[in-house]
Amino acid sequence: MIYELRVYRVVQGRMAALLTRFEHQTLPIMVRYGFLQVGFWTTIVGRSEQLTYLLAWKSLAQRQEQWAAFESDAEWLAIRKSTEENGLLIFEIESSLLRPTNFSAAK
Repeated sequence: MIYELRVYRVVQGRMAALLTRFEHQTLPIMVRYGFLQVGFWTTIVGRSEQLTYLLAWKSLAQRQEQWAAFESDAEWLAIRKSTEENGLLIFEIESSLLRPTNFSAAK
């Protein structure tokens, strides 16, 4: 299993809009494409206005295929356009691909 850690730096004052978009619009599309989410977090202590989430993939090929399908999905493109009419929600995305160690509880 490969894990993808994604950190979204959110435009000041736009966190509520981003969380609403994820919960009600983005996640159903991700599920349709077979994304396996491990969890989503907001920051309590540390850099504020940040959304962090973790996805699990069977392979790099699966990740590439499913992200490509998601990013070209007409419904997703329309949602993104409509939810960003008043400005961007995210100003930076950091993505790391992680492989568990032999002694990790996550395999």
